[in-house]
Amino acid sequence: MNQLIFFLILYFCLINIVGLSFMRIDKQKARRHQWRISEKTFFIIAIVGGSLGSLCGMYLFRHKTKHKAFVLGIPLILILHIAILFFILYKQYM
Repeated sequence: MNQLIFFLILYFCLINIVGLSFMRIDKQKARRHQWRISEKTFFIIAIVGGSLGSLCGMYLFRHKTKHKAFVLGIPLILILHIAILFFILYKQYM
């Protein structure tokens, strides 16, 4: 069980670093008028666990903060992830 927890923590750290990094990369590309990362990609990263990193990246780099889909969607995905985590922990320890 400890090994599973280790790999889950490692996975969530890495996917959140990816979410944060993609926000930075896309912001740089936007400034240079280059090819951009699709919005679909950002939401996929958030859904598979990178919502916290994506949200931090949005506000750290001031990127996608005027898009309602991101301002509402990314935090909702994060809230959903937190709710699922609490549900799993509650079921395991109660």
